[in-house]
Amino acid sequence: MTAGARKLRVIPPLDTGRPVELMPGDVVFGQSGDPFKTLLGSCICVILTDPRRTVAALCHIVHVGTPNAANQNNSAYGEVAMRQMFEHLQQRGLSPARCEAYVFGGGNMFPQHFGGTHVGQTNAAWVFDYLDACHIAIRAHDVGGNGYRKIAWTVGPDAPLVDTVFPEEGSHHGS
Repeated sequence: MTAGARKLRVIPPLDTGRPVELMPGDVVFGQSGDPFKTLLGSCICVILTDPRRTVAALCHIVHVGTPNAANQNNSAYGEVAMRQMFEHLQQRGLSPARCEAYVFGGGNMFPQHFGGTHVGQTNAAWVFDYLDACHIAIRAHDVGGNGYRKIAWTVGPDAPLVDTVFPEEGSHHGS
């Protein structure tokens, strides 16, 4: 493995009843009843699910765009993570274009240093453009701001739960 490469970590759901926690660069897959959670700052979580929400693929994107040659299989990169999610869905007979997406994250973690365009904005814009180019409808999103987000979702009919923490205000916004 080259110095910059990250070991591929594709996680199937665990049958423990406890949520699988997505770490940066993880790609996970689940079916109805499987619980997941993640913590996001400038990173982006994309959830792709069939319209009945019986199957899902989730990722925690750190870097957007096309990785260099040393990182072609590094799922911390958006293009790699999305490709892995698409492959999983296709193996189950689902066209990614027939799925719905939820997009979260893209916060400005250092507003005192980055008042204009920041990495979170760049990450969110890339994901929105990518999903649009793939003709995937975004069902809901919560991106941007100067805070981080805790995401929890159990594959099924309910929407993901988002707890947004805005450090500059010391407040929480849950949905």
